[in-house]
Amino acid sequence: MAVSDRKEAAAVTESPPARPRKALTIGAVATVLSKEFDDVSISKIRYLEDQKLVSPRRTAGGYRLYSQADVDRLRTILRLQRDEFLPLRVIRQELSGGPSVSGLSGGAGSSNTSRRAKLIGATSSRFSLDDVVEETGASPDFVRELAEFDLVAPRNEAGSMLYDETDLEIVRAANELAKSGVGARNLRLFKTSADREVQLIEALLAPKLASRNPQRRKEAVETLERMASVLSELKHALLVRDLRRLSGN
Repeated sequence: MAVSDRKEAAAVTESPPARPRKALTIGAVATVLSKEFDDVSISKIRYLEDQKLVSPRRTAGGYRLYSQADVDRLRTILRLQRDEFLPLRVIRQELSGGPSVSGLSGGAGSSNTSRRAKLIGATSSRFSLDDVVEETGASPDFVRELAEFDLVAPRNEAGSMLYDETDLEIVRAANELAKSGVGARNLRLFKTSADREVQLIEALLAPKLASRNPQRRKEAVETLERMASVLSELKHALLVRDLRRLSGN
């Protein structure tokens, strides 16, 4: 842990206004969440803040203080990453939708509303190999292997290979599968499946996407997003059905 991290984790909180539960430092939040999420760290919590997913208040000295609502929000984000492998841009969209996502942190009001794959206005964030390794826990060799099989597509920018947010989420999911013995080579079938789905959608929507009419193109993009989400849900349902058969249920 960096010196600045240790200082912030150990900092004595300033007396906040009266509130139902005491605010927590970033170190205390990491400790609380580590009981459920093994890979949580101060740097990961900071990263989620950088991505505008959580906004703790600051003391006069600049230290972060997290409310119980902040902790609950972080728990929801981490569960969506771990259990549903959702990319951060989709999680951000879910959280901005309001109370419907609250059930995902353990409540009974979980919503099954279809998630649309956000294909426009995506983040421009770029990550080095070291960033990807730190945020996902994957080894550098594993990340390179994923690139060799075209599962991630780093770009060469000014002589450096940089990954985007989607690459980061792919590495995170692939690394989780690797813990169960699924290697990068085995994941090529998912790439092949995705390529076929793209070809199907392209055949259906290519004329509209190529249209010079802005409204027609907008409608095509919206249909593209909706189809991507529906296809994702269909694959999930088919997988669950077959896994139930495999388990004898």
